[in-house]
Amino acid sequence: MNKERGFSVAVSIWIFVGVLAATAISIHLYDCYRSRPVAFTTPYQAVLLTNGSVYFGRLQDYGTAHPVLTDVYYVVSQSNPETKQVTNSLIKRGKELHEPDRMYLNPSQIVFVESVGPNSKVAQLIAEQKKQ
Repeated sequence: MNKERGFSVAVSIWIFVGVLAATAISIHLYDCYRSRPVAFTTPYQAVLLTNGSVYFGRLQDYGTAHPVLTDVYYVVSQSNPETKQVTNSLIKRGKELHEPDRMYLNPSQIVFVESVGPNSKVAQLIAEQKKQ
């Protein structure tokens, strides 16, 4: 009977060690995944914020506590009061009075991020502005 009890204690200890090791590995992998910035395959990303603003730019450190958007653009819509026609213009951020060169984003204010396709209208407009 003592042999059986000793065997079951040893099995219980091994099970406990296994569960402890699996938990430690899971926590480590979760921390690595959570703190690793996301890598994008296109130069520009579209970032939608909780206030409804959309910015286009080069997003760095997304997935961390301090994402940064550089080379920032946004769309301004203007309507012609006579024709009611709406025209959209892509504006480079940085021409404002304080001449910002980057945006430090609050990650909790980011609703979603999408890649800007290299052949998209936004990418074409950015390329045109860079030529000027």
